[in-house]
Amino acid sequence: MSPTTLPAGLEHGHVTFLGAGPGDPGLLTLRAVEALANADVLVAEHDVLDVVRQHARQGVAEVHTDGGPSSDPLPGTGTPQLAVVDSSSTTAGVPAVRDAAHLVMEAARGGRRVVRAVSGDPGLDAYAAEEMLACAAAGVPFEVVPGVAAAVGVPAYAGVPLRDAEGADVRFVDARTASDRCWTEVGVSDGTVVVSTTLDSVGAAAGELVSAGRKPDTPITVTVAGTTTRQRTWTATLGSIAQTLKQAKVLPSPEGGRPVIAVVGERSAAAQRDRLSWFESKPLFGWKVLVPRTKEQAASLSDQLRSYGAVPHEVPTIAVEPPRTPQQMERAVKGLVTGRYEWIAFTSVNAVKAVREKFEEYGLDARAFAGIKVAAVGEQTAKALVAFGVKPDLVPSGEQSAAGLLEDWPPYDPVFDPIDRVFLPRADIATETLVAGLIELGWEVDDVTAYRTVRASPPPAETREAIKGGGFDAVLFTSSSTVRNLVGIAGKPHNVTVIACIGPATAKTAEEHGLRVDVMAPEPSVHKLTEALADFGLRRRAAALDAGDPVTRPSERRPGARRRRTT
Repeated sequence: MSPTTLPAGLEHGHVTFLGAGPGDPGLLTLRAVEALANADVLVAEHDVLDVVRQHARQGVAEVHTDGGPSSDPLPGTGTPQLAVVDSSSTTAGVPAVRDAAHLVMEAARGGRRVVRAVSGDPGLDAYAAEEMLACAAAGVPFEVVPGVAAAVGVPAYAGVPLRDAEGADVRFVDARTASDRCWTEVGVSDGTVVVSTTLDSVGAAAGELVSAGRKPDTPITVTVAGTTTRQRTWTATLGSIAQTLKQAKVLPSPEGGRPVIAVVGERSAAAQRDRLSWFESKPLFGWKVLVPRTKEQAASLSDQLRSYGAVPHEVPTIAVEPPRTPQQMERAVKGLVTGRYEWIAFTSVNAVKAVREKFEEYGLDARAFAGIKVAAVGEQTAKALVAFGVKPDLVPSGEQSAAGLLEDWPPYDPVFDPIDRVFLPRADIATETLVAGLIELGWEVDDVTAYRTVRASPPPAETREAIKGGGFDAVLFTSSSTVRNLVGIAGKPHNVTVIACIGPATAKTAEEHGLRVDVMAPEPSVHKLTEALADFGLRRRAAALDAGDPVTRPSERRPGARRRRTT
């Protein structure tokens, strides 16, 4: 049993000092994910909470160490989640409420499990050691879960290896605290230097290294927002980096205080970054892609988009509501239990959800499907069934659609099929293709409205403006209804936005709404659609490089748009 699963003391609780890495949630360790899943309270800065909260259990309390009060009290106390790291700061002459160490111990009271998450690795955090000592002095048990340090993780994502085959020396410098002696030592060394600094201090750090003995033509790479889809990297020399950043229009700017990792040295492979930059070279790197589906429906699709470097933004275009007359559904579920059906066919994840909810209402579970053959229209519907505890007997081997399901559906055979009836729970607006096809195969069909689909509420004004103003790089349309509903609730996407459609019918609807279709899936599958968009992005990137043009996102090319940082 690991320390994260041991019962905490009733009085003192338990604290896990956890390294959240440099920004990519995928860099969290398995031990970190385990600790987060068991946490009662998360204590961290806002940016770090964004990295770790997806692995925390529902209802976990959050304590921000870089903000003001939160409305929710800590569990088991009446104490609001107030958090200020600097205990010496004041507001209107009143000392700050409490420092981070006090917050951590207060959160741990009453046996609570606290995760104190920090950026990078706790061993390199300036305050984590002090907080550990405070816990030790107060008798609060704690453990440390290491994380990927930014000084190591960011160069890896920037395509800048720190050592070569000759095993060059590597030095790490924090420019914010470095002494003259430190700069002198790294200046006379011929090894690689990794400098943690800020965007507006890169030039000063480069100057310190030149003054200490490094040649002005020594290569340097500078990476901001490393390991995230906002990452940007510049390659120059110590003598030219300040001018390079100025020409890139990132200096001077209000964001000059953003932390960066700079890698300096002849052996740092800076000259080879064009071949080693695997992360920023992803086909959809930094693309903001609109996914007109609910978060539940879009989960695997969004994961696939992230694997290509995109930033998915889910906007539901339909809402699911119960049928106006539930009696038909109730009779069908009772008939399923009493042996009325040979088959049940699910044509959507929502249909699975509707039947599951009705089962739970009656106190039933997946065992009620015993003796009944189950069909799923596609892989996502099949996954929803497996999560319910039901393994489908039939999933289309070809096209994932009603037509594809009919291709594989067996005709009714009175010798082998004791019952000739199919239960078909589906939406109120579903087409009759499947019903007609099953009847033609000799089956009787109970076509039951399991749920209604209605147009969703409009998204926030900021999202609507981004859709109409060209703030999105692409939009994925997975059905004709998503086209109609998105245009209805949010407006027509800007003409610079890449339009990707799942099939000819959806593409036709998009064109009828005045949209130019740029990408179409080779087969009607959301994953094939995402692959097709990635292929489009890859070709677009290759064309820009072949022409000697900068690689930009579609949203950066809209009329009148200034060059923006990758988001």
